[in-house]
Amino acid sequence: MEAHDLRELQRPLKDGYRDDPESAVIPARAVGRVHLADLTCHVDTKHAQLVAGLHPAAGGDGDDACSADLLLEALVACAGVTLAAVATAMSIPIRSAEIVATGHWDARGTLGVDREAPVGMTDITLHVDLDSDADDATLDRLVALTERYCVIAQTLADPPDIGFVRGPAAA
Repeated sequence: MEAHDLRELQRPLKDGYRDDPESAVIPARAVGRVHLADLTCHVDTKHAQLVAGLHPAAGGDGDDACSADLLLEALVACAGVTLAAVATAMSIPIRSAEIVATGHWDARGTLGVDREAPVGMTDITLHVDLDSDADDATLDRLVALTERYCVIAQTLADPPDIGFVRGPAAA
């Protein structure tokens, strides 16, 4: 896709969001069904059903998806799509791009071994490897804009309020 094509694709969307800002607030939803017998959660995605289970560091066998890995995979997916759109909008020719997310979590926290140990990821780094003839300043700007417009990265950087509510969700 060329920059012009992307602008034409997004122009009516952007115009609509400028005219009606409320229409830009997009609902998101995920549904998981808990299976107590094998300590898994079956998540319906648009393309398949995903089975999440315990990480081996928490007693799992490693056959099911790990939630920490899923978080990093969502981050890589969002950053990759965002990078592609930003590179296209900036007309930066990219021969190839690879994004690798790395991070750490402390199993003591999630297992309740140490109340002082954190529960959740303690650090995440995205490594962006680009093959392009563009100069370093342009590629640095591409990476900075990718970070700026990546929904998952920004959600992690400035976390939303999260609340657990017992009972069925509204439709």
